[in-house]
Amino acid sequence: MLLDLSEEHKEHLAFLPQVDSSVVAEFGRIAVEFLRRGSNPKIYDGAARKLNVSRDTVQHGVEGLTYLLTESSKLMISELDFQDSIFVLGFSEELNKLLLQLYLDNRKEIRTILSELAPDFPSYHSLEWRLDVQLASRSLRQQIKPSVTIKLHLNQNGERNTQVLQTDPATLLHLVQQLEQALEEMKTNHCRRVVRNIK
Repeated sequence: MLLDLSEEHKEHLAFLPQVDSSVVAEFGRIAVEFLRRGSNPKIYDGAARKLNVSRDTVQHGVEGLTYLLTESSKLMISELDFQDSIFVLGFSEELNKLLLQLYLDNRKEIRTILSELAPDFPSYHSLEWRLDVQLASRSLRQQIKPSVTIKLHLNQNGERNTQVLQTDPATLLHLVQQLEQALEEMKTNHCRRVVRNIK
């Protein structure tokens, strides 16, 4: 699987061939640090002064490198695919090898950082349901009033919690139809493209 880099990312990475390989390695270290602790403007200012370029150029270079490393790590692309992905950037063979080494050295750590940053949403464990029908009451002798009670068991952070929901069958049927429609929509090319870009 190859990375699809936008023109903006290619522009940000275009700064890398203009600097020494030791600077690119330092940018790689800053990129991993950026993931760990967040952005630090002082680092960009210091690097910009040393290289005699604008702060934005340094920041874009580091952010472009961060994007390249995170997307590659997220997708766990192979060495060959990584090389093919950066080949389109037109870098020298030495720079390509340096970027590959940066990726191989840091991909496990980047995946660990990304997994820690990911929100932990509740996940489905089990479901219990019951259909109740009230046929009559003291005031109304002939009445049919159905209701569905759903007990939803969820896992979150290693703990199980329970949600109890009650609704009438018409609302439940509407909810099921809406969910089925959403699942069908996820199969369209447009949604697949959006999901691929989110990942």
